[in-house]
Amino acid sequence: MYIYRRIRDLREDSDKTQKEIAEYLNMQTTVYQRYERGERELPLWAAIKLADYYKVTLDYLVGRK
Repeated sequence: MYIYRRIRDLREDSDKTQKEIAEYLNMQTTVYQRYERGERELPLWAAIKLADYYKVTLDYLVGRK
């Protein structure tokens, strides 16, 4: 469950809004909000895009590092 905390922390550290990240992922803000709260499982394609966006590894994103 690290991924949900990490994507929120990375977003906040980058001074981005949920709306900005949702637009980057081409999804509705409410959908992205559910990912951050852990109410929906983040799809692999979105995890890859977020890792690229924040310049971190997928291992970091999921708490393996």
